Amino acid sequence: MSQIPDIEEFEERAAIQQYEGGLSRSRAEDLAAQAQGFKNASAYWQWLADYVVKRRLR
Repeated sequence: MSQIPDIEEFEERAAIQQYEGGLSRSRAEDLAAQAQGFKNASAYWQWLADYVVKRRLR
């Protein structure tokens, strides 16, 4: 991943898919993560956690 994922976009997209699309939160988060190029929400959150630990965001 060449840039930091957009957390606000992820949260908004997941919420819309959950409430307007009737999806479970888990499925909605997977789709939101996939929209940013990740396999699923778990891969999305793991990438962010690794980035914070290794690169020490300031």
